[in-house]
Amino acid sequence: MPTTGNPDNLQRVKDASGLLTGATLRRMESELEWYRGLSAQERSWVGLLAQSAITAFTQWFAAPDRPPHGANEIFAGAPPELARSISLQHTLQLVRIGVEVVEQYSDQLAIPGTERDLREAVLRYSREVAFSAAEVYARAAEVRGAWDARLEALVVDALLRGDGDAGDRSLRSRLSALGWNGQGAVLVMVGPAVVPLDEVSTTELRRVARRAAGDALVGIHGDRLVVVLGGREGDRDGLVTAAAALVSRFGDGPVVIGPVVDGVDEAGRSAQAALAGLAAAPAWPQAPRPVLADDLLPERVLTGDASARRTLVAQAYRPLQEAGGSVLETLSAYLGTGRSLEAAARTLYVHPNTVRYRLRKVSEITGWDPLDARESFVLQVALALGQVEATRRGR
Repeated sequence: MPTTGNPDNLQRVKDASGLLTGATLRRMESELEWYRGLSAQERSWVGLLAQSAITAFTQWFAAPDRPPHGANEIFAGAPPELARSISLQHTLQLVRIGVEVVEQYSDQLAIPGTERDLREAVLRYSREVAFSAAEVYARAAEVRGAWDARLEALVVDALLRGDGDAGDRSLRSRLSALGWNGQGAVLVMVGPAVVPLDEVSTTELRRVARRAAGDALVGIHGDRLVVVLGGREGDRDGLVTAAAALVSRFGDGPVVIGPVVDGVDEAGRSAQAALAGLAAAPAWPQAPRPVLADDLLPERVLTGDASARRTLVAQAYRPLQEAGGSVLETLSAYLGTGRSLEAAARTLYVHPNTVRYRLRKVSEITGWDPLDARESFVLQVALALGQVEATRRGR
């Protein structure tokens, strides 16, 4: 290619800019289905982009020995919304059609004997346009990623505060903007963050979490990592399994899984339980990792968690109290005599098998087995709470 553009060719290209732009748009209309689906405003943006590209080419063609920096200017004037409406692949299709149109008209535009020079100039410039397009979309993706990260942090913080409990429409709108699709169950898990947890690690965690559960949000609160998972409707057990699979992504220390709730409107309840469990976890050094927040109810009571207190009374003490048949009395005697079947039987003046039978009833009613050391501790705390409550009511 010559070091300077041919003045006659340059003038011919300038004079034919309208012709080339129109031909390019007609080709896109006939060949590109996605272009036909654009709104009128978006199509006008694309038309301006094509016209800007031809104008920038003629400016560069006047001095082709200089790097074609003008290519960046083509996209600099494009509205940010264009990057959302048209993908990078679509933009490269525009470039290809533009090159083909110029090649098609090169015999008419170039003076005889310089057709090859014009085609080579177009090919060189189209390559620079493609690189410029990639840079524009990379910057747009970077900005979008930064915005999404800030929005995700706000949403996770709102869920931790319980702001979504009333079905906040703004929260749902933000979730939708983050790609949250699920209408099913939700849980929140918390634990220590890996140090340092940089943007790359967070992105990888988010990708793995979404692959495991479908919907996922990741937030960092101080030294704590918070993961919100959403699953399909009815797949509550699968959601817990997905959460357990992420435990290796947390730092050293307890990792607590909040209870599965019916939807994102109740995610605050799961988050509060998980946070309370994390605060209480040191009281149970032998706890599994991860541990369910509901398995830490006695320890949560010790830290002053009123929700855990109400849960234990509601799920253990009151059902036993309503069961009758000396079930509650038998549990009290068994726990009060050091968990001895024989000692409890002597206290109640019954056979040890009767005590054993009634304790099985306790397990059936509450789901906690008094013959298991850990679960008998849960029942003992529930019994103590219930008795204190009953005493207060009796005053």
